[in-house]
This record gives sequence, C-alpha cells and structure tokens, in this order.
Amino acid sequence: MKSIDKVYTNEIIIKNSRFITILYPIKNLDDIKKYLVDVRSLYPKANHYCYGYRFRDMEKASDDNEPSNTAGMPMLGVLQKEDVNNILAITVRYFGGIKLGAGGLVRAYAKGVKLALDKASLKELVKGYLVELIFPYNEQNKIVNLLKDMTILQKEFLEDVKYLVEVPKDKLQVLESYNYKIIKEVDIIK
Repeated sequence: MKSIDKVYTNEIIIKNSRFITILYPIKNLDDIKKYLVDVRSLYPKANHYCYGYRFRDMEKASDDNEPSNTAGMPMLGVLQKEDVNNILAITVRYFGGIKLGAGGLVRAYAKGVKLALDKASLKELVKGYLVELIFPYNEQNKIVNLLKDMTILQKEFLEDVKYLVEVPKDKLQVLESYNYKIIKEVDIIK
C-alpha cells in the first residue's frame, strides 16, 4: 500500500466544467475537516466540493449534491483501485452550463483523481505504531536526534516533555530505555 507526503493538484475541463482535484495526505480525522474548510475558502464560488478518502481502515465519500454515486464513490473507487491510503481527494467543480449525465460525471470525477495520482510521488507505507513518549527536558536534544527519521505529530511541554510519534515497527527498539506507550498500530510512510 502507498500514500503521499505532500499536496498534489490537477485540473481538467470537460464540456466547459472545471474539475479541480486536490490530493491531501492525512494524519488524522481533523485533517479532513480542515482541508474541506480550506478548499471551500480557496474556491468560494464553486458549485460542488466532492470528496473521497481512505484513512487507515476507514473510507468515506461525498457527492455534495451531485446525483447520487456520481462523484464521491467514483473518486473513492480510484483510491481503492490504486491501493493508496491516508489520502483525501477533493474535487471542486465549477459547472460549465452543459449537463454531463450520470456516466459523464462518474468518468470526470474518477479521471480527475486518477490524473492527480499519476502526478503524485507515491511512497510505500509500512506498519508501525503511534507512540506517546515522555521524557525530561534535558533529554530533548538526544530524543530529537533519535527520532530524526520519524514523524513527530505533536509536542507538549508540561512537567516533562511529551511527544506523539509515528514509529516504524522495526525502529521501536530504539525507544526501549525511555518511558513510552503504544497508542495504536498505524501505517507510516517509509
């Protein structure tokens, strides 16, 4: 399975309608809500904001008032077929005045996602853990160096320092001498 580590955009025009597809890497469900709000503000006069996402073991699609199953599900279908995960695909449509019909919409939304994925640099996903790591302030430089190839998702500075980190399974042993707790198993970009 693969994913992306940055945003990719593609635009196509079909019978005067603009279809702008944006692919976002997602780390949590809050990312999805944020990106949907961001896209609506970036393209405020669009007619539709359809999306599909695969995140860990969850999938969802939205037609955003296009006819049922003509937008979100075809978009999600491309993500499934391409075997990618932790990706949100949003397609913004500006209606061009010519109706495409159900088949035309399905093809347009699927094509937008496929072309955006074709542009993307896909990265291999590996099994890992979401880990909470707690350590004293004087260990921070050592910890940052230890985690240099890992993704630190969150930092809290209280009595001690607390990091939320994505740790590949084969790297978990580097944390053995520290106070850590495995939150859950996750897929991580290699």
